[in-house]
Formats: sequence, C-alpha cells, structure tokens
Amino acid sequence: MEISTTINGTSATISLNGNLTVATTPQLESAFANLPEEVNDITLDLTDLAYVASAGLRVIVAQDKKAHLAGGSVRLAHPNDEVMEVLDVTGLVDILEIE
Repeated sequence: MEISTTINGTSATISLNGNLTVATTPQLESAFANLPEEVNDITLDLTDLAYVASAGLRVIVAQDKKAHLAGGSVRLAHPNDEVMEVLDVTGLVDILEIE
C-alpha cells in the first residue's frame, strides 16, 4: 500500500492507495503517529483504496476517537463501492463521517 500525506495547518489529508490489510495497517498507524500534534482534522482520501480489512477499520476508528477527544475529526472521502459495503456491514457508516 502507498500512503501520502498533505498537511495544511491543523488539517491533514492522508491518501491511501492499494489494500489496507493486517500487513499494511502499521503503515497507516505510522502515518497517523507522524502527524504534527496540532493536526486534529484528518481526511482519509480513499479514492484509490481497493480493499479494507477489519484491522484497518480498527486503526481508523481508534484515530477517530483520538481526534474527537482533541476537538477534531476524521473524515473518509471517496470510498469505492466495496469499501463502502464494508463500512455499511460493520455499522461504521453510522459512526464515521463519510463524504
């Protein structure tokens, strides 16, 4: 999986390309950990994310909780139909902000 991060003040966009699986989850955890402390509004650009496993969802939900505690948010942008189906089946469409 490839990850790129763009930071603009207190906001960041993390773009995911490939598959978010148990093997690639540490890359996303690292991307979150490397954000400056003042960043609390995060957009995950899922345009090029082909697949997400439960391990990836766990990392996203944990970061969403962390961001909310800091007064921020995590938004999921442009999920494809397969990723959206996983979010729907898991009930995360009711918890996460999806654009």
